[in-house]
Amino acid sequence: MSKETFKLFARKHPELASRVTRNEVSWQKLYEIYDIYGEDSSVWDSYFANDNLFSFIKNIDVKSVQKGISNIERVINLLQELGFSNKKEDYYEPRPIYKRFED
Repeated sequence: MSKETFKLFARKHPELASRVTRNEVSWQKLYEIYDIYGEDSSVWDSYFANDNLFSFIKNIDVKSVQKGISNIERVINLLQELGFSNKKEDYYEPRPIYKRFED
């Protein structure tokens, strides 16, 4: 493999440059891997894994996450209104839902 094809490969994958600037790997090491395995090898998966996670996080729909959180808050408030709480004594003696009237 030539240096020119490696340069084209590196341009297609800017996450490699990020790893080099963070001193995680050198260009020489990346070129040696490219020369031995080529660009279609699974050996590159470990180099692209963190950046794929970043892409995943970047594509999260914030509005749907906020909606989910507000739904959870509503459920917690409902449970608290029904008498469930985080007090220690409530775990040992649950509050009755109804009160029985005796004659």
